[in-house]
Amino acid sequence: MTTFRAAVVQFEPTPDQPAANLGAVERLAREAVGGGARLVVFPELCLLGYWHLRNHTRERLHELAEPADGPLVSRILALAKELDAGIGVGFLEEADGVLFNAYAVCLPDGRVHVHRKLHAFEHEEIASGTTYTVFDTPWGFRAGVLICWDNNLVENVRITALLGATVLLAPHQTGGTNSRSPHGMKPIPLSVWENRLTDPGAVEAAFNGPSAREWLLRWLPARAHDNGLFVLFSNGVGRDDDELRTGNSMILDPYGRILAETPVAAESVVLSNLDLELVSLSTGRRWLRGRRPELYGLLTERLGNELNPRAARFSNAPVELHAPLPQHSADEA
Repeated sequence: MTTFRAAVVQFEPTPDQPAANLGAVERLAREAVGGGARLVVFPELCLLGYWHLRNHTRERLHELAEPADGPLVSRILALAKELDAGIGVGFLEEADGVLFNAYAVCLPDGRVHVHRKLHAFEHEEIASGTTYTVFDTPWGFRAGVLICWDNNLVENVRITALLGATVLLAPHQTGGTNSRSPHGMKPIPLSVWENRLTDPGAVEAAFNGPSAREWLLRWLPARAHDNGLFVLFSNGVGRDDDELRTGNSMILDPYGRILAETPVAAESVVLSNLDLELVSLSTGRRWLRGRRPELYGLLTERLGNELNPRAARFSNAPVELHAPLPQHSADEA
């Protein structure tokens, strides 16, 4: 198979209402498959909602969480078999008493691959995963999963590519976040969303501005281009507790080109054909062969200023850059 049709979906989850969110997923998955999609990618934590979880107690989170073989994922797996398509959904997983921001990719052959977010920061009770998720698909290509902030650390995408993935599922809940960086994203007033029908110009400007699409285009195409990957970027849209998610769901090719995206500030299904033959001679895939791993030891060494993901995400302290100089550079100086 050299051409494969995929879909990314954006919608506004109802907080703590998995039944309602399952209904939305089923409806939108049917729409995507009706448009020819064989793989449908939904946003991070779409079965439960996202940003409000930070306000929950430990006990409430455990009430809402389910194992990877629980009713929620089992329902999605049954839908994948029925539609003969892969479906990826985000959920709150509990495994041996530990919580994870997880993403299940349910395949029509009955397999389920679960990725646990490597850099979880949503709640002190939610742990970070420790392994990469790369797997063979029934359609002849290898896929990988990275959740939201996982994609912002370039090493994660590079390793996913080195493990053989040529299609990256990138579920998010982003846009309009309160970045600590002076020129990063900033909150978008909720009134922009609430008044979207009466003032469509304001919501269009916000969703295409520096806290939304403009921010994505600073880095997302580079992840695809530099690693020779198709990137299936699915994002939430609408109110997310006290923040506004901006959608902008899109599909990018291994050259970082946008194949398809949604211009609407609303629920949307984005479809595109992936020409899988583009991968082997893509610039990023060719560059990977020019790597010199013997030079990259510093990437696996601790510098002493590392923080856990939650502390790094919310820290206001400036970062002190004090990496040791390579020995030959010090001698030459």
